[in-house]
Amino acid sequence: MSATPEAGVDLRGSNTLRLPCIAEWCADVQDAADIPRLLAFARERGLRVRVLGGGSNVLLPESLPGLLLRMRNTGIELLEDSASRRVLRAAAGEPWHPFVLHCHAQGWHGLENLALIPGTVGAAPIQNIGAYGVELDRFVLEVRGIDLQSGSPRVLGAAECAFSYRDSIFKGALAGGFLVTEVLFVLPRPVVPCTGYAALAAELAQCPEPGPAEVLAAVMAIRRRRLPDPALLPNAGSFFKNPVVTAEVFGQLLRAEPGIVHWLQADGRVKLAAAWLVERCGWKGHRERGVGVHDAQALVLVNHGGGTVAALTDLAARIRQSVRERFGVLLELEPVPF
Repeated sequence: MSATPEAGVDLRGSNTLRLPCIAEWCADVQDAADIPRLLAFARERGLRVRVLGGGSNVLLPESLPGLLLRMRNTGIELLEDSASRRVLRAAAGEPWHPFVLHCHAQGWHGLENLALIPGTVGAAPIQNIGAYGVELDRFVLEVRGIDLQSGSPRVLGAAECAFSYRDSIFKGALAGGFLVTEVLFVLPRPVVPCTGYAALAAELAQCPEPGPAEVLAAVMAIRRRRLPDPALLPNAGSFFKNPVVTAEVFGQLLRAEPGIVHWLQADGRVKLAAAWLVERCGWKGHRERGVGVHDAQALVLVNHGGGTVAALTDLAARIRQSVRERFGVLLELEPVPF
């Protein structure tokens, strides 16, 4: 059935923060072939086009003008299976965690560290999702989609995506101008599990030679202990990026805060734990106006019920200000304001 735009669609169930939002127009894209017709609909009415995946990394306003395309297209295909690599194609609307589980069940290993990250395949390269020592960019071969200005198909190789920590060209030069329809992933062989991340290494301490199955189980166990399930307590996962500072700045911070949690980077800079910074400023467990900071993970802002985007963004702004005043570090938001 072809996608048909509907007016006045309630998006409360389409974002993991469950924030109230009404879209002027909205269409569910189950077949990428419908996209040109939907773009023509928007063009004829002078509507801005926006794209939404699983709604796990966005801040929606109470009223969203224009045409919203919710990507619901699915499909997973093994394109190449050689001694050195596997190449997979996945449609943008595939939910990310089930995709990871499907790959693991098929013996297509490598993505296990990225299990239980909410969202969709199409959104994953936009954010360059990462967890437990692994970032998505190491597996991306191509990102395929449509240029929203011209309506023409476009393919970007991994090098063209300008991947960096929680960032990509899709949040920069192509922000709002590119619709991801599918992603090609490359999984190198043989598989070498990535277990160096401290929390993961500790979880696997009793397993001398962990394989993909053990890594998957460990990652899922850690995430379920540390992060609230959005289905039970609405949230957008990590709300702030871990800031990266120069060695000089870190030295100053270390003298003032000897216990500061950090990770040395290959380029000599130092990544700080945003959760630790927020917690040290006293925000962990804070609650106000229906929103708050999770009581077990200071990096997660939650909607306790009745929260609004205004209440949430105000809370986030005051958290950022307090961290900046105490540590001289400015936290960046992970969720993307629409």
